[in-house]
Amino acid sequence: MLQFAVSISNYFRRQYLSRYFSILLSVILGWGVLSTPLALAAPQVTEVKVSLGNSANELKFFPNNLQFVVGQRYKLILDNPSPQKHYFTAKDFADSSWTQKVEAGKVEIKGAIHELELKPGGEAEWVFVPMKPGQYSLRCPIPGHTEAGMTGLITISAQ
Repeated sequence: MLQFAVSISNYFRRQYLSRYFSILLSVILGWGVLSTPLALAAPQVTEVKVSLGNSANELKFFPNNLQFVVGQRYKLILDNPSPQKHYFTAKDFADSSWTQKVEAGKVEIKGAIHELELKPGGEAEWVFVPMKPGQYSLRCPIPGHTEAGMTGLITISAQ
């Protein structure tokens, strides 16, 4: 009789442990399924708008002082409201950043970017993550534009 009671006790213990582990496994797998969309969601992006010149044909970047933080994702929205083409040239800045993509019209460009040319009325979006702190020069290298003041400063801070 004692052996029968021990057998029943072991049976219920196994059932309890089996049910306990099943519930625990369900909770762990459920958490994994629920947390996956959060992990796969695109990181937050900060939009920064810069105009290359203006309708009065001033040779300036608006704004001409840009601030970024290492590791944060940005979308630089460039437009050219002026009647002439301009370049957004910041080679050292581009070398210190990881470019996800550049979009212009219906074209998406991937890979290293060193400068962008915007024709009158043109727009482009540059999505990137700054990787190296420092101060980097910005300019439009069209003859006479840099000398007229179409320059800027890009600062990447560590935090």
